Amino acid sequence: MKVLITGATGLVGKELVTQLREKGIGVHYLTTSRNKIQHSEDFCGFFWDPANHEIDTACFQGIQVIVNLAGATIAKRWTPSYKKEIQQSRTASLATLREGLKSVDAHQVEYLLSASAIGIYADSLTELYTEQTPTAPTGFLAETVELWEGAAREFTTLGIPLGILRIGLVLSKNGGALPEIARPVRLGVGAPLGSGRQWQSWIHIEDLARMIVFALEEGLEGVYNAVAPNPVTHQKLTQEIARILQKPLWLPKIPSWVLSAVLGEMSQLLTAGQRVSSDKIAMEGFEFTYSNVHQALEEILTS
Repeated sequence: MKVLITGATGLVGKELVTQLREKGIGVHYLTTSRNKIQHSEDFCGFFWDPANHEIDTACFQGIQVIVNLAGATIAKRWTPSYKKEIQQSRTASLATLREGLKSVDAHQVEYLLSASAIGIYADSLTELYTEQTPTAPTGFLAETVELWEGAAREFTTLGIPLGILRIGLVLSKNGGALPEIARPVRLGVGAPLGSGRQWQSWIHIEDLARMIVFALEEGLEGVYNAVAPNPVTHQKLTQEIARILQKPLWLPKIPSWVLSAVLGEMSQLLTAGQRVSSDKIAMEGFEFTYSNVHQALEEILTS
């Protein structure tokens, strides 16, 4: 198998590339930065510019599987122009891939795995969401995910089977939300955000990359939730971080209105949450290395 990855230089992409290369699987990757292009026997870069629908179609040579992880970060203030960029970066990436494939006389691509997000599910303190839960997207995040998944489903018109992973909160020492949550705790000024009751459906980055590889090897079709088996509340997550770092949590919770005043609409990333089931991927035979949050945080924060 040889894999083409978009978003290979991002947080999840880097871990995925590491795991694929350890398994002897060759990687092609697309980048918008020409100075990030490398060429070796098992790791080759190609230029693309999804905003202008440009792609070097040589990237498809010898490729059986595409993993799409591309998309502008959502951890940046949501101005009207940036909200548009968040959505267009996701839909344009997939459209550029699809148009590139259509322009190639012959290719060997037989599967697409596309990232998505659990943000398609509504904020709830009581609901347990499965892949079968009907979604009626309301709000920016849910609407973005709906557009994202819709763009991925367009690949079925090319006869290419599709898998979609709805990814939760990715726990990693190298980036993402965890270092930002842990920083004030390390300084002794940590506190739960919002009510603290909002659910955090999380996954350790190593398990997420392993899940992607598993999906590729099994050719999983349809939607799968990419979360660990045991979601926790935000307050529980914060308490576990403090316990592992041996720091007190003495400050009161930071009210949602304060976060909204500072971060604007983006504050819902911190104050909203979903309790999401991973039963479907487990029934396919995937086994988690990190199934509880203490185990995951211990590995990340103390290594």
